[in-house]
Amino acid sequence: MLIGMKAWIFAVILMLSLFISFTNPRGESHKGGFTLSFTTTQDFDDDGDDPLISLRDSDSDSDPDSIPDVAFASYSDAVQDFDSEKMTATSTASGLVYDFYRNTCPDAERIVRSSMAQLYSQHKNVSANILRLFFHDCFIQGCDASVLLDDSFGNKSQRIEKQAIPNKTLKGFDKVDHIKEELEKVCPGVVSCADILSLATRDGIVLAGGPFYPVFTGRKDSVRSYYSEALAEIPRPDDNITQTLHLFSLRGFNERETVSLLGAHNIGKISCEFIENRLRNFKGTGQADPSIAPDFLKEMRRNCGNGDSTSDVGSPSPMPSKDISESEFGMSYFEQLSSSMSSGSSFDTHYYRSLLKGRGLLFADQQLMADEKTARLVRAYASDDGSTFRRDFAWAMLKMSNLNVLTGTQGQIRLNCSLPLVQSLLNRSPQH
Repeated sequence: MLIGMKAWIFAVILMLSLFISFTNPRGESHKGGFTLSFTTTQDFDDDGDDPLISLRDSDSDSDPDSIPDVAFASYSDAVQDFDSEKMTATSTASGLVYDFYRNTCPDAERIVRSSMAQLYSQHKNVSANILRLFFHDCFIQGCDASVLLDDSFGNKSQRIEKQAIPNKTLKGFDKVDHIKEELEKVCPGVVSCADILSLATRDGIVLAGGPFYPVFTGRKDSVRSYYSEALAEIPRPDDNITQTLHLFSLRGFNERETVSLLGAHNIGKISCEFIENRLRNFKGTGQADPSIAPDFLKEMRRNCGNGDSTSDVGSPSPMPSKDISESEFGMSYFEQLSSSMSSGSSFDTHYYRSLLKGRGLLFADQQLMADEKTARLVRAYASDDGSTFRRDFAWAMLKMSNLNVLTGTQGQIRLNCSLPLVQSLLNRSPQH
């Protein structure tokens, strides 16, 4: 009995020691950061066996339901389950807390959740669009809603993130605006656009069949947009594995976290705009990527037409249009590539199984098989039943959502997500 009690206490202490340590991965003093500690690729067996499978088995006794797969009907229970086993309500991430708006706007998270459910019922690709918008925001100077701005410091002549080439095909700005408008009706000037984007992303993932994870709130919105950084630092679809890992490592993500985050390509379509060069002018050679199997090359060309299929993917103007068509030409790992694979959800391991077959849509995706560590991760996720990937993805998304946030007296709460607060107030002032 005594031995059993000691073993239980040791297990609890071990889980706590692996829990969350809050730090700024860039060492910046003006923004909050976040670091998660759990098994990395360095912990794999020396005999070369695929990782993760043993990790899932060893975790199953102590923590079988750390990330519940939930429908919104059981949302409250899922929050309680995750919170009670992994964290407390007083946990903070450099100023972020769980349920930050419980006193100032108690219905904030419910409004975001119901708004996303309504949007998802109308446009299933809203989950992927919001997720990509969130990633492009957090990857550049942190999750501060800077990607949503139409001007920087109130200066409309200064270039903004929306104008950077990697962001010209972003969608979902109007959806964030819609949610903000709903919140302003109930709690004017209370909920930040950065929190809205983080919450909407999580809710969209759950709606698409992905895992639930808690979102800490209390973010503030940036007054500045970072055009140069967005132009240079957002991962490109034609990046090799070294470039991809480098960009993620600069933000504190290791190989395992990077590979799990790229699993977000499970949902939504990959626009033909990002595939086109690989099919006809790879690296400027005027030829297709030689690594693509001939039969798969034909399939990709058939889906992406003759190069004129991207007219509705992004706006050719300096600013992306807010009313870009919801439909687009492209390919999906689930619909286009996995029709012969049995899968109970679009948010599954079919992305990794496709890479094993050499059927990665993006060059950067298929490059995960070009590095020994990332290839082992791909094989492990592909052979898993999905539970390990979903757990890893949820934890990596939790980490991403707390990346370099503004809190407290930093930043502001915008009234309009596309404009800094001062500009919003000027626009609302009476005209004389």
